[in-house]
Amino acid sequence: MLSDLYSSTQTPDLKVIDLAKQFGSLIALDRVSLHLQPGSFHALLGENGAGKSTLVKCIMGFYQPTSGEILIEGRSQEIKSPSVAHQFGIGMVYQHFTSVPAMTVAENLVLSRFDSPKLINWRQEMEQLQAFMEAAPFQIPLTRPVSQLAAGEKQKLEILKQLYLKSRVLILDEPTSVLTPGEADEILGLLRKEVTAGHLSVLMISHKFREVMAFADEVTVLRKGRLAGQGFVKELTIAAMAQMMLGEERTAKTVAKATLIAETPVLEIHNLCADKDNGLPAIATLNLSVHSGEIVGIAGVSGNGQKELVESLAGQRVPTAGQICVNGEPYTATRAQMFRHQVFVLPEEPLQNACVSHMSVSENLALRTFDRPPQSKQGFLLLRVMRQMAQTLVQTFSIRTPSVNTPVGNLSGGNVQRTVLARELSSDQIRLLIASNPCFGLDFAAVEYIHSEIVAARNRGVAVLLVSEDLDELLTLADRILVMSDGKLVYEGAIAEVDLTTIGRRMAGHSS
Repeated sequence: MLSDLYSSTQTPDLKVIDLAKQFGSLIALDRVSLHLQPGSFHALLGENGAGKSTLVKCIMGFYQPTSGEILIEGRSQEIKSPSVAHQFGIGMVYQHFTSVPAMTVAENLVLSRFDSPKLINWRQEMEQLQAFMEAAPFQIPLTRPVSQLAAGEKQKLEILKQLYLKSRVLILDEPTSVLTPGEADEILGLLRKEVTAGHLSVLMISHKFREVMAFADEVTVLRKGRLAGQGFVKELTIAAMAQMMLGEERTAKTVAKATLIAETPVLEIHNLCADKDNGLPAIATLNLSVHSGEIVGIAGVSGNGQKELVESLAGQRVPTAGQICVNGEPYTATRAQMFRHQVFVLPEEPLQNACVSHMSVSENLALRTFDRPPQSKQGFLLLRVMRQMAQTLVQTFSIRTPSVNTPVGNLSGGNVQRTVLARELSSDQIRLLIASNPCFGLDFAAVEYIHSEIVAARNRGVAVLLVSEDLDELLTLADRILVMSDGKLVYEGAIAEVDLTTIGRRMAGHSS
């Protein structure tokens, strides 16, 4: 049967019939059906916790459904593991990168194979990989270590791995979250061509209505584990899809910004320099100031020094030169200094950079305050108080978790982000907020909520440095926009005066 499937040049017909998945008393998926037709581009929409990840993990064999069927070419199949899914031509690009940072692009491609040889003839492999890369829709240097790739290049590699494995059904989990709009359109456009040619079928989890409208043929919407709606994209509006997701008519709210005079500098950066992990320069003599009651947005293609800048401000990277001042005092991002100056950080990839995955939700929410009253007394942790305070934050920030005792690593990506947001935005004493791609992988409602919280902080007089690869987000929130390219700031303009053509050219590395 599998050999017959392999010999077919047509992408397989995939149906999910009344699929259900239960974890203890939690019903994560409740009788959901979906049809991915051969040579079609299908979008899967839903808020965080709606059941999207559970559905695709059942298709991939990570989970075994409690009931229901998965049909491939009309035959019911039991997919017990990702390797079995691979035999049916199904592959997945995950929300978090799976490549080994210390290995090269070529080594990661070979490693991704299910039949990876014990003894590798690298001359032969490199010839085959070079031929594959030349024919691929986008190219990455085969000899470059993954640790030296920008976020956008890492995401491209994840897609290339599945194309290399000859997957004919490609499941994409938020594939453009770390890409610029141009990169996203390039990648999805190239995949769209492969779908139109009949070489691939794509099932894409997304929260970006623009991408769904531009590239998808059909859409399935989940809400609270159940099927909320389906249809052809050409017959639907964004408002209709949002209503399916949220259960009510919904339009994006305008973010109201108070009129403030930004006079007091809170963050001042003087001639800052920092290196990448490989020792090459990442930031070159950068100067920047952010004032009280102001959102300064930094735009740029990933890999141009934004990551190193945020890490320098968060105490995760030691600058090689220059000075950082907060509230007029030298600042090196120690825990004591962050507390004294009330500096809060929303880093990129929060599970890796802002959480301890095996610790509970309540413990992660208390990382800033566990050693201070009321959560501690005379050096002893008051766990009951810690859990009570965590429960309040879980309700306030709508964190979907079985309990506050659940390890934070067990939560969905969006709810990990909400946990970090709850910890970093719950203080009413914030003076400086540093946010890096704060809406990465979040849904329609969560993005709206986070935007409103950031602007509310700004309206209270908080200085906000917002680093984002989503230009629309910066245009919505920022008072000033700067562009970072090759480790330098190459453009600055007030939001009312920004020139989008110039911004685009500066982001692309053009000086004029």
